[in-house]
Amino acid sequence: MTNDTRADVLICGAGASGLTLAIELARRGVSFRLVEQKETPFHGSRGKGLQPRTLEVFEDLGILERIVAAGGPYPRQRSYRDDGGYTESALMEHMDSTPAEPYPAAVMLPQYLTEQVMRERLAELGHRPAFGHALVGFEQDAAGVSARIAGPQGEQTIRARYLVGTDGGRSTVRQMAGIDFPGKTLGARGLVADVVLTGLDRNAWHRFRESDPQRQIAICPLAGTELFQIQAPVPLEGDIDLSVEGLMAMVAERTGRDDIRIVSVSWASAFHMHARLADRYRVGRVFLAGDAAHTHPPTGGQGLNTSVQDAYNLGWKLAAAIGGAPDALLDSYEQERRPIAADMLGLSTQLLDSLQRGDLRRGREVRQLDLGYPRSALALDRPKRALGLAAGDRAPDAPVHGAAGMPTRLFQLFKGTHWTLLGYEVERDAVPTHAGLHIHTFGVRGDLIDDGVHFGDAYTPSPGNWILVRPDGYVGAIVSTSHLDALEEYLRHVGFAEEGVAV
Repeated sequence: MTNDTRADVLICGAGASGLTLAIELARRGVSFRLVEQKETPFHGSRGKGLQPRTLEVFEDLGILERIVAAGGPYPRQRSYRDDGGYTESALMEHMDSTPAEPYPAAVMLPQYLTEQVMRERLAELGHRPAFGHALVGFEQDAAGVSARIAGPQGEQTIRARYLVGTDGGRSTVRQMAGIDFPGKTLGARGLVADVVLTGLDRNAWHRFRESDPQRQIAICPLAGTELFQIQAPVPLEGDIDLSVEGLMAMVAERTGRDDIRIVSVSWASAFHMHARLADRYRVGRVFLAGDAAHTHPPTGGQGLNTSVQDAYNLGWKLAAAIGGAPDALLDSYEQERRPIAADMLGLSTQLLDSLQRGDLRRGREVRQLDLGYPRSALALDRPKRALGLAAGDRAPDAPVHGAAGMPTRLFQLFKGTHWTLLGYEVERDAVPTHAGLHIHTFGVRGDLIDDGVHFGDAYTPSPGNWILVRPDGYVGAIVSTSHLDALEEYLRHVGFAEEGVAV
């Protein structure tokens, strides 16, 4: 056995949620270890849709441009009739970009390429996942967690202040922590396969036998690759032939065509669909995120996105707690993210029912721009607002100008690990400076100008308002100048010291 290793956080699972958490901790200078029991990175396309809210997260993490360059838009769906004719329609309800919502449409990128971009970003920050390292046991006490990790060089003990399980639906961390995973099996089994094929063009998502819940098949070109993804329901019992020959036979039988030829299979899986939600997201110093906390049908492209946003929520809170913030801050993680997952399970199940009826269309409900935390302990309105933006809501973007005349955006001002405080027609010196808090004001002698009234439209401020934006892009507090004492108490609660230095 090798000597003990110490870190602030041990992350078990190097998929999208684990990589997001690692990036969040790395850019905050928090020590961590990221381990993955698999020998190599995942190489399939399971989660291929990146929703608009996740694109906003990726902008903050510094990978948006690479993600968009590597992927592409969703194609139109082409529904074939039995006579060989077809109709085409948009898969996604069209939405135009607005000043408040700059990324209205999902981007298609196979999961393995998304995770590749994330690993590259993590490497830029000086870290890499340790593949082939499995958690074999852990014990926790009041000060931390001692985890035993088996790797190529034998077993070692990692002593960490916190352990986070991002290790998927069969989570070892969840099982060892004794967290129940109730839910149900949905009586559906699906096949997904990444293949090279000929006989279909790459300009459409090809769909056959939509009205037959048992014999539907969809073949979608995977943006950024030469591959197509095959999706199909399969029988609940029995082995499924995932070879070239087996998949080609299924395609021929369900499409009624013999001109579609499968050349090779890159990755394939047959899986039962479940809807399950962990009873708890936290046991002492152990947390769950991503599929370790929730599993559901793949319909609607919600899973990877929800997992990324779990880690995005947890990352800054762990860093704050390690820096000395009250432990109660960490309780807000489950309080905020578990209801989101519960709603997402309901949506995904509903969309599965629609898919089985032949309806694949998706609207605003899948884009995750309207998710928020209005009932969170971290949502403060003083006085209570009756209309417009409220604490707990996603902080909108808006184009603005700096006092020197150069254009910028609120998202550019929010980008990074800091908190942002926006004042509207206020006295700038009314709020003391704090390390880790960036203050900007609109109005006389303000450093920002809302010359297009986009800020006013999105935030509906009243003179004297202060709007506090969290590091994860949600509104933490909206207070009037007469309630600045409540703002200072809020800042202490999330880790800012009274003397104006972040702890």
